[in-house]
Amino acid sequence: MLEKKKCDEIIALIKREVVPAIGCTEPVAVALCVAKAKELLGSLPDSLELRLSGNILKNAMGVGIPGTGMIGLPIAVALGALIGKTEYSLEVLRDVTPSAVEQGKSYISDGRISIKLFENPPSNLHIEVVARDKDGNVAKSVISGAHTNFVFLEKNGEILLNKSCQCGEDGESESDPCLDLKTVYEFSTEMPFEGISFILESRRLNKAAAELALSGEYGHSLGSTIKTKGISLFGDSPLEHIIINTSAACDARMGGAQIPVMSNSGSGNQGICATMPVVSYAEDISADEETTARALMLSHLTSIYIKQSLGCLSALCGCVVASTGASAGLTYLMGGRYDEICASIKNMVANLTGMICDGAKPSCSMKISSGVSTALMSAMLAMNGKCVTEAEGIVSDDVDRSIHNLTSIGREAMQETDKAVLEIMVNK
Repeated sequence: MLEKKKCDEIIALIKREVVPAIGCTEPVAVALCVAKAKELLGSLPDSLELRLSGNILKNAMGVGIPGTGMIGLPIAVALGALIGKTEYSLEVLRDVTPSAVEQGKSYISDGRISIKLFENPPSNLHIEVVARDKDGNVAKSVISGAHTNFVFLEKNGEILLNKSCQCGEDGESESDPCLDLKTVYEFSTEMPFEGISFILESRRLNKAAAELALSGEYGHSLGSTIKTKGISLFGDSPLEHIIINTSAACDARMGGAQIPVMSNSGSGNQGICATMPVVSYAEDISADEETTARALMLSHLTSIYIKQSLGCLSALCGCVVASTGASAGLTYLMGGRYDEICASIKNMVANLTGMICDGAKPSCSMKISSGVSTALMSAMLAMNGKCVTEAEGIVSDDVDRSIHNLTSIGREAMQETDKAVLEIMVNK
């Protein structure tokens, strides 16, 4: 059993990284930064100037903003100024109303917002907001390194906060507990149930998002399409149920539904992807609450572990990370233990590595469906005693080395891919 201090650190890490969020976390983080600048200013800004890292721009260009029926950054910025409250954190746009949306449209049409690319930012996740009022007051807020991590605050030349983003070169916070897969497994399977039962809240929130999408039209309606049209192709099977429930929750989130989802490592889609395959399969096999909670914890904590070395935002699609976590959780539900979970993760690394992130958008549900389908397949192979070997590609016999091979490709080797993707997106 892990020592209590280490367990407490891991619980604090999970509670920081697995949190509710309304809407895509990149435009929401921008709205949060705008709301902070407005609060510092003390009044509605007459003008807003934003400089954003390329990854923020990429992930905010094509996604629906909850409660607005609109996509993209301008309305998120306007609403951050009009109704955003920093006390809500990643639910900063919780109070959106039709009236606020109309005011936001006017704010945009008045030309109050300027958004520019920040060349060579200190972090892939970097947001700077300068707010000015009619009396000449100026406030500046900066988020960097993580979606809610304010690193600089200033009003009228007085610096109120100035700190580093407190992230290492690989994106891992210097204060985070050191994880490896063995630690993740031991924590998830040995902690007393009452100490980890809080993770079941991810089931409630993300299942509600899926149910909302299945009752309406959101995004590309992939979940409801498969539910109504796919039974002849997929059959009434756990695979079909996993794809339906996971893609539907993503449909709702990317389609701008004003409903919270449980995020993971700053991403709602990653939270959905780490949650819904496990929830769906657990329900199919009638798993009890403790078994479900342990599988969910294994999935979420594996995803957090992988993201520690990948960094907040990269050219590697987050579904690669979260569906790898889901595969670990699925393997556990199938009766697998540490060796089988290692095998399922190595099978995932052999398959999904290289899937690009080309921004948050409704079609993310398709990528997530690919990821969770692979998660189930990888778990099945592992439970059948099959594992991709060190002789094949980037997989190593050591599971932690395999994970770091994956993240080094996403963090370093795909930097040029990231630039090319952004250039294509902004020049269409």
